[in-house]
Amino acid sequence: MAKAAKPALDARTLRGAERAAVLLLALGDEHGAPIWKSLDDEEVKEVSQIMSTLGTVSSSQIEGLLIDFVSQMSSTGSLLGSYDSTERLLQKFLPKERVGTVMEEIRGPAGRTMWDKLGNVNEQVLANYLKNEYPQTVAVVLTKIKSEHAARVLGALPEEFALEVVTRMLRMESVQKDILDKVEQTLRAEFMSNLARTTKRDAHELMAEIFNNFDRQTEGRFMTALEERNRNAAEKIKALMFTFEDLGKLDAGSIQTLLRAVDKDKLGIALKGGSATTRDLFFSNMSERAGKILRDDMEAMGPVRLKDVDEAQMNMVNVAKDLAAKGEIMIAQGNSDDELIY
Repeated sequence: MAKAAKPALDARTLRGAERAAVLLLALGDEHGAPIWKSLDDEEVKEVSQIMSTLGTVSSSQIEGLLIDFVSQMSSTGSLLGSYDSTERLLQKFLPKERVGTVMEEIRGPAGRTMWDKLGNVNEQVLANYLKNEYPQTVAVVLTKIKSEHAARVLGALPEEFALEVVTRMLRMESVQKDILDKVEQTLRAEFMSNLARTTKRDAHELMAEIFNNFDRQTEGRFMTALEERNRNAAEKIKALMFTFEDLGKLDAGSIQTLLRAVDKDKLGIALKGGSATTRDLFFSNMSERAGKILRDDMEAMGPVRLKDVDEAQMNMVNVAKDLAAKGEIMIAQGNSDDELIY
C-alpha cells in the first residue's frame, strides 16, 4: 500500500470556496469582517467547513494565491485552519447564537443544504428519529433525499409505519414552500443540532484516516506494532483505509472522470509506483494516443523517488475523495453493497 503525508496545497488547483477560505484566514478578523458580513448563511457554512479542515497553509502558498487578488504581496509565517481557530474567528463579528449554529452544522454530516446533510446520515439513525414523527412529515423528508437512501430508511422503519408513509407519498402532490420550510427548520433545530453534539466518531475510522496520511514506512512500522498488540483493531483499521490500489475498484466511468481531474504530471509518477493491474486499468480507460504518450513519459522518467510516488498517489486518492463528496463518482469499499461517500 502506498501512502504519504497530506500533499501541499496547490493554489492553482483550489476551487472557489477553498480559495476564499485561505484568503479570509490570511485577512484575519479585522480586514475579513466586511467580507464575512456580506456572505449569506450557506456561504458562511461552506467556507467555514473548508476553513476548519485546511490544516497548515505555508506562506509561499498564501502568497501564490493572493497574487490572483492583488498585484503584489509578501507573507511570512503560516496559518492553521481548525475547528477552534475558525470558531474564534467567527466570534469576532457574528452573534454568538449564529456562530453556534454554524459550528454545529459543520461538525455534523457533510452537505451544503439540509437535504444534502440528511443524505449523509446513517439510515438507522435517521429512521430512529423519523419513526416518532407524523407519517406525512416523513413522507416529505423521503421525497427530498436520494431514492436509494430513502429506500434504506424505509426498510429500517417499523413495517406498519413504513407502509403508512408509502401511502402518503403516493398521494402527495407538490409540497407548499411554507410546509417544506417548517419541516426543514424542525429538522435543523431538533435533529441536526443534536446529532452534531452527540455523534461520536468511530475510533477505528479516525485512526484509518491518520494511517492513510502516514508515509509508507511509518504506516508499516505502526501497523506491524499494532498487529502484534491488537490484531483485531489492526484488521478493522486496514478495512477502513482507502489507498491508491483501491482506485482499482472504481467503475470505468468513475476512472475516466478521475483521469480528467488529476494533474497529468502526477499521474505518470503515481502509476509508475502502482501495481500492474492498477496501471492496466487506468490505461484501458484512456485513448490509444493518450496511453502511448503517458507510457513514453513514464519510461523517460527513469527511477522515481519513493517519496514522490507516495505524494502523487495520495494526491490522486484525495482528488477521488473530493469527486465522491461532490457526487461525481462513487467509491465502494468492502463488498459492493457497502458504498461510502467521503
